[in-house]
Amino acid sequence: MKSAVETLGPTRAKLTVEVPFEELKPSLDKAYKSIAQQINVPGFRRGKVPPMVIDRQVGRGTVLQEAINEVVPQKYVEALQTHDLQPLAQPEVEVTRIDDNEAIEFTAEVDVRPEITVPDWHGLSAEVDDVAVTDDDVDEQVEALRERFGTLNDVDRPAAEGDFVTIDLVATRDGEPVEGAEVTGMSYRVGRGGMLDGLDEALAGLSAGDDATFSSQLVGGDLVGQDVDVQVKVSQVQEQELPAYDDEFAQLASEFDTAEELTEDVRTRLGNGKRLEQAAAARDAVLERLLDQVEVPLPESIVDDELTERRRSIEQQLAFAGLTFDKYLEDEGQTQEEFEADLERRVRDAVAAQFVLDKVANDLEVGVDQTELTEHMVRRAQQSGQDPQEFANHMLEHNHIPELVAEIRRGKALAQIVESATVTDTSGNVVDLKNLRPDGTLGDPAEAEADPTADTAETAEEPAEA
Repeated sequence: MKSAVETLGPTRAKLTVEVPFEELKPSLDKAYKSIAQQINVPGFRRGKVPPMVIDRQVGRGTVLQEAINEVVPQKYVEALQTHDLQPLAQPEVEVTRIDDNEAIEFTAEVDVRPEITVPDWHGLSAEVDDVAVTDDDVDEQVEALRERFGTLNDVDRPAAEGDFVTIDLVATRDGEPVEGAEVTGMSYRVGRGGMLDGLDEALAGLSAGDDATFSSQLVGGDLVGQDVDVQVKVSQVQEQELPAYDDEFAQLASEFDTAEELTEDVRTRLGNGKRLEQAAAARDAVLERLLDQVEVPLPESIVDDELTERRRSIEQQLAFAGLTFDKYLEDEGQTQEEFEADLERRVRDAVAAQFVLDKVANDLEVGVDQTELTEHMVRRAQQSGQDPQEFANHMLEHNHIPELVAEIRRGKALAQIVESATVTDTSGNVVDLKNLRPDGTLGDPAEAEADPTADTAETAEEPAEA
């Protein structure tokens, strides 16, 4: 086999492959045997029809085509290996020459991984926000904890913000009820929002037995986004009574004996969470610094495919949340053009980050063992709300394991880049990332030296979108 490669661009290559007939012959013999099993020819048993008879019955061209269909993928892979090309998508293959009993020739155009040079990434610097837990943060968490143990009491007064009401809703359009737009006996907290525009305003001042009608737009169904009239009727108004925040409550709601101990634990947990957020911001900032120093050509087909997938995912999430795309843009304060530009920027940064981290992982000869793969699949399953075994079976069945391995390698490469960086907060303090545990606490430096990948690899497993 002879092959040559032509560079069509930084991420596009064209292979020209010539296969001599002797290398095609095993596939040709196989094609004859296969066709012999499929045809009936008087005087010959099935499977015993000679090649010359098959040529007369079905045509030599048909046999050649079947042989070519088998041999081209094999020779394409061999040519990729010969020229050390890493394809990113399926190739566009064209058979350009068939010389019977001599040779065949085909071309294959394909997007390939770009050649990039990653500069020395040791000692990158980045800045992140301080870790700050305010009294308001603690009060908000304490209030949420008290609400979990609150009781609801009926009140004989108009509903006010914060009250819980039991309501019936009926939507009509031009005086006719809208199919599927009726709710009975629903519990709703006044002022919570996120349901129908105008509902909170209509409920304010209504007592049990009162009703009101307001105009709104449906967030789901055939009339999504269209104006309708909504009648809301209140059947019950309840006020939430919160327990006193004292030592007795602390013993009821936690393992602590005093409210002071519970408050301190809340503050500590908030600090751990904010420290993890700071670590994620540090990871993103360091990666962004590295990407700023690297020129990464991007295959447009890969970018387009990723854009399509991102749009589809966003549409699904909006539909699940009962939101229209226009409503989403309104809430985000974006125009359609701004949304598309921001999405494309994030996709391009994410694809570039993958290429850069793959290069770093290769340079470091990063490996992945079975334990790491299993743990990664368990985490991915938990994130998507799936059963870990079902998730693993799906990944195996659809050959997604190489993608998971690539994710782990990128995460480990990014972890090393981040650990070598100098990250400071806005106050000028060095942020300790090397000793950060997965729960947000800081471990003993001796632990990190004993197992340098134990902690930070967890927090840096998925490259963020810069």
